[in-house]
Amino acid sequence: MASTGSALQQHSPKNNGLLAAMSLAASAAYEPLAAALELVTMRLGDMLYEPGVQLQHAYFPTTSVVSLHYVTASGATAETAGVGHEGIVGIPLFMGGQSTASSAVVQTAGHGYRLERSLLLREFERAGEVQRLLLLYTQALMAQISQNAACYRHHSVEQQLSGWLLATHDRFSSGELVMTQELVASLLGVRRESITQAAGKLQELGYIRYRRGHISVLDDSGLQRSACECYGVVKREMRRLLGDESQPRSTFPRA
Repeated sequence: MASTGSALQQHSPKNNGLLAAMSLAASAAYEPLAAALELVTMRLGDMLYEPGVQLQHAYFPTTSVVSLHYVTASGATAETAGVGHEGIVGIPLFMGGQSTASSAVVQTAGHGYRLERSLLLREFERAGEVQRLLLLYTQALMAQISQNAACYRHHSVEQQLSGWLLATHDRFSSGELVMTQELVASLLGVRRESITQAAGKLQELGYIRYRRGHISVLDDSGLQRSACECYGVVKREMRRLLGDESQPRSTFPRA
């Protein structure tokens, strides 16, 4: 991962909602953290951490989206949560675990900021506003993981896909997602044929446009009607816990 001069001009740590909230609620604590943040390019497929390996950095996505997922012994995968410009990747760093049984992989390429683990932990242990915000985000992430578990068990692939597309689109600045059906199927833990069928129906309804490796969201309202309640539940919980200051872009959330 490497930063570039042009990217430095186009990006700000405050494009990440959690960092933006810290700058408002804990400006004195935020400044030294901001000075230590490193802008990084996050490429599609980059592994930010692996199961059982001690984490070295926390990541704050700005234009990228990261998938937290579990890989079974057979190699099958399923996403437990997604993290975009609203949050942080690496909560085991300050929750005391240092490592986790899951993985974090970049699912949508872009940029973000990373922070060395000792700096984040030092500020967390001051028990101030930074700690409060990190714990609130952790609660929101736990709500997302719990909701996803219920969604995978009780809702149709079409509902899951609609909600996942909405959540991913909320986190993404472009109107087009570079995403294959194989990748979406692996994230949702379903067969590729099921994604093909569900995506075909959503395209027939005019909610999305799909061409090989690219998905464009055309009708947010239509997708929301097609999605189950899980999408709205997770979004409302993020708002409730962190408030509007944690959502720096007008595109998140839209509903």
